[in-house]
Amino acid sequence: MAAAAETVFRDYDQADLDRQLNLRARWPEHPQYFQRWAEDSAAVRAGLGGRLDLAYGTTPMETLDLFPAEGVPAAPLLVFIHGGYWQALDKGDYSYMAPAFVERGIAFASLNYGLAPATKIGIMIDQVRRALAWLYRHAGELGVDPARIVVAGHSAGGHLAAMAASTDWMAVAPDLSPDLLAGAVAISGVYDLEPIRLSYHNKVLAIAAGEVAPWSPLHSLPSGPSEEVPRLVVAVGSEETDEFLRQQAEYASAWQGRGLAVREVGMTGLNHFSAVDALADPDHALHAAVQQLLKAG
Repeated sequence: MAAAAETVFRDYDQADLDRQLNLRARWPEHPQYFQRWAEDSAAVRAGLGGRLDLAYGTTPMETLDLFPAEGVPAAPLLVFIHGGYWQALDKGDYSYMAPAFVERGIAFASLNYGLAPATKIGIMIDQVRRALAWLYRHAGELGVDPARIVVAGHSAGGHLAAMAASTDWMAVAPDLSPDLLAGAVAISGVYDLEPIRLSYHNKVLAIAAGEVAPWSPLHSLPSGPSEEVPRLVVAVGSEETDEFLRQQAEYASAWQGRGLAVREVGMTGLNHFSAVDALADPDHALHAAVQQLLKAG
């Protein structure tokens, strides 16, 4: 009888763990999503315009696209962070979401950040924080209400949005408000980097063992008073892998254990790639939940 394969994380052997995290192999139709997002986004930019490639930092990847809510002098703002396992995709692939928000008086921004292997995840976390701080500081000239900024992200972007939700903004810069974010939304997020470190992805990401805890939302929960912590919404497709379902369950439980506000939105029938579309779907409960965060401030 052949010996059982050695487990590398929880009950997974190496092959099982890699399968749990190989999303493109699990859904081979993923190029169709990428193509639709890119085509629809190009059409939105052509028709809606927007302020493209605004620099929030000094490197070429530290830019964002902003779609203002015309006629609204101090609009709430949704800031979106794209996924791609910290290695791929672009802010421009998600312009297609903008109309669902600007038509309802909500400004929409899509961020870029440095990608692996050129950029480490810790730098990406800092870049997202700088982008949000830049938007907060420039809110007046951008037509944005600084008290109603919500960050959302999908997959790796969900990880980065969750890390932003745990940020001590006064430690970032003394001119920032401790409650800079009114809310945070993570869709199919990664909250524990240990399985990522142990998977095939680490050939590109190069996460060291000592970097897992400080870069993992599950192990970097907000430390400030609850009134300074953004309200959190998390959502994961019912068709996701067991590992993605586990990560959300543990992360939501950890927030609840700290007495912090968190809402889990069901996403029946959605997979890792279809789940993000729900954010801009006016008929989906996730869109409604985000609207509540943005309007409440």
